[in-house]
Amino acid sequence: MQAIEIQTRKIGVSYPPFVIAEMSGNHNQSLERALEIVEAAAKTGVQALKLQTYRADTMTLDIDEGEFYIDAPNSLWHGNSLYQLYQQAYTPWDWHKPIFDRCQELGMVGFSTPFDATAVDFLESLDVPCYKIASFENTDLPLIRKVANTGKPMFISTGMATVAELDETVRAAREAGCPDLVLLKCTSTYPATPENTNLRTIPHIRDLLDVQVGLSDHTMGIGVAVASVALEATVIEKHFTLSRAEGGVDAAFSMEPEEMRQLVLETERSWQALGKIKYGVTEAEQDSLQFRRSLYVAQDMKAGDRFTPENLRVVRPGLGLPPKYYDILLRKTINQDVKMGTPMRWNLLS
Repeated sequence: MQAIEIQTRKIGVSYPPFVIAEMSGNHNQSLERALEIVEAAAKTGVQALKLQTYRADTMTLDIDEGEFYIDAPNSLWHGNSLYQLYQQAYTPWDWHKPIFDRCQELGMVGFSTPFDATAVDFLESLDVPCYKIASFENTDLPLIRKVANTGKPMFISTGMATVAELDETVRAAREAGCPDLVLLKCTSTYPATPENTNLRTIPHIRDLLDVQVGLSDHTMGIGVAVASVALEATVIEKHFTLSRAEGGVDAAFSMEPEEMRQLVLETERSWQALGKIKYGVTEAEQDSLQFRRSLYVAQDMKAGDRFTPENLRVVRPGLGLPPKYYDILLRKTINQDVKMGTPMRWNLLS
């Protein structure tokens, strides 16, 4: 499958995982904090930082009852209307440019998730290099076509989507002109649990829809992300904050800087460990060959003596004949005097 390139960063199974730090609303309505998050993300080694681009009135209606009110007791956002939640979480549009500029200065890809057509138009005015579609919008085919029409790479989270819905989504994106598409396996619970993550879906999606597949991960810790790389996830997205203790709409399931640094490090190690199909001695193992077992003379012997279990043993190091010849050599006659510790060779036989 062909690699995707975004601002000189290549994405594909032949390259280290493309790690995205999702700021979301963790800036707590402070541009200064948002820029601190950008700087902290860059220090962790992530390749990209992502925003979300919307306004409360483009996301929902200003109603605080019924289905517009979050009354699920276990929800992180219990007690808010949808409108109130998006008012708290949204990133002011005039912040986008300074945030993206800082990303560029620090060597990161800066981009965003648009939630309606006006957000796409705005992001196009800033010439973002790529786009992300959130799980809750992965069936919004008009939005997907709008983004695909830009001709830029697109990441789409798969949360809640059936195979049929994902097929429609991929077809819509490709037919509308998206050249480079990555689906991100996602579980749309906040936080998510490992047992509900179902990472084996990653290679299934890849083979079924002929796309690169990554992971949009809402679990705590780095274990799930590291495991996904072993299944050839090429992209990892995790929410990011300076400190969970300081709060924020997504802080409870966001990674702190040291955790994100470990994620970048360990997912790259996981990718490196995949390597290729390889048997036999690697270059790095050449020096270890000497510590294999082999056949050695275990007692001083005189010419004409026969080999017995007492004077012929399988020991380390590995400079003698391989152990597979042990039974063949027993009762054979040695043709010269040798000392204990002599590696067994064919030229010692009469």
